[in-house]
Amino acid sequence: MVRRFLLRRVQRLDAPGQPWRSSDVLIEDGRLLELEASASGPERDTKVVDAEGCWLAPPLVDPHSVLEDPFDGHAETLRSLAAAARAGGYGHVTLLPWATPWRDRPERLMHRGEAAEAGAEAETDAVVEPLRFGLWGSFSADGADQELADHAAQLAAGALGLAGGEALPPLTLLERGLRLAEMGERPVLLAPRELSLTQQGFVRECVEALRAGWPLDPPISETLPLESLLALAGALPQATLRLMNLSTAEAVRRLRSWVAAQPEDPALQASTPQILASVCWWHLVADSGRLDPADEGWRLVPSLGGPQDREALIAALADGLIVAVGVHHQALDAEEQLLPLDQRRPGLAGHGLVLPMLWQELVEGRGWTPAQLWQALCWGPGRFLGLEPEVLAPGSRRWILFDPGRPWPEAGPGAAAGCGSRAANRPGPLGAARGVVVASGLSEPQSWSLPGGPLR
Repeated sequence: MVRRFLLRRVQRLDAPGQPWRSSDVLIEDGRLLELEASASGPERDTKVVDAEGCWLAPPLVDPHSVLEDPFDGHAETLRSLAAAARAGGYGHVTLLPWATPWRDRPERLMHRGEAAEAGAEAETDAVVEPLRFGLWGSFSADGADQELADHAAQLAAGALGLAGGEALPPLTLLERGLRLAEMGERPVLLAPRELSLTQQGFVRECVEALRAGWPLDPPISETLPLESLLALAGALPQATLRLMNLSTAEAVRRLRSWVAAQPEDPALQASTPQILASVCWWHLVADSGRLDPADEGWRLVPSLGGPQDREALIAALADGLIVAVGVHHQALDAEEQLLPLDQRRPGLAGHGLVLPMLWQELVEGRGWTPAQLWQALCWGPGRFLGLEPEVLAPGSRRWILFDPGRPWPEAGPGAAAGCGSRAANRPGPLGAARGVVVASGLSEPQSWSLPGGPLR
């Protein structure tokens, strides 16, 4: 097998704020050796790959996903999730505490070393860079929103921040936890959602949903708790709040108005609330006017919106009001997927679908630059989590090579890279089925599918 190869004329995204450039890149044993390889001929044992049209960039960051049982799960395990994430170009996946048992105390948290070990390949080849797993601790004990969990103990055990459940905790509990401030400057992730206001609907109110006859979820189920969160942020500006999965045009409008009202004077920055928002990737590519009733993707939390909601979310992501795109992976097994739509649990899987489908929607369809897309999928989520930005650097294995024109294998994106996800609730493409991560320092070279054939 070839251990050293030269990517000719590959397009590079090195770091946030830097322009893309085209160069020859030399890689050895999965490690970036030279980002500006010399123009002289390659050595005899080097495979030359025409990578024109491909993009070399840092791996993506997922700010929040769900894994209920890391080691014995029927729908997904840590190993299968890691395989799917690597195949989709993800180098960091952050898991919510939503599990059985709920991850609300140190002994229930997977420590970083254990997660990396479980997520690595069966072979302990030095070429592989283990996928990095981050862990959200729990804001409340057992996720029941009755009592506070031990915040300090979870953070000391490796949690990068604290997260609530699918709905906003009671304001009295939320205020008490934020005033205690055991999390310090660590982020607190909250969903602006009020269950009692959803009216058991799962599609946002709009003309298209009314025509289809779906049970409707009014926007107020999101906007009312959002207003409460914004008011709380103003009263407790020291809290580092994160809004999880905005989904409506009205919520975008209200958040935009709130941000515009904040002081711009640098001297007042210390008293300015720190709020960043995310959006689920599916809300950017699908809406109730674009899906067929038989398609996968109707049942998720927060509820799927209409065309106006999707347009508002894309605009907010483009101008930085929303800073991160979350995969929010929630796997169902094949048996549960057979249940009627209104009886199965909500959620979608698909780390391997995010990059190609958003490339088609935003880069090809709306003229976004690749750097804008990486800001939404890599550097923005890193900022959301408080991580150092991912960059391309000599000696690093943290890189992916994406070919936006490569047709999907018959089994979908990631199949050529050995995608091992067990999830049965992966949606199908809404456009042309193309765009594949063809190589990565996060995976074994035997699984790469470079232009010109395999590395053998």
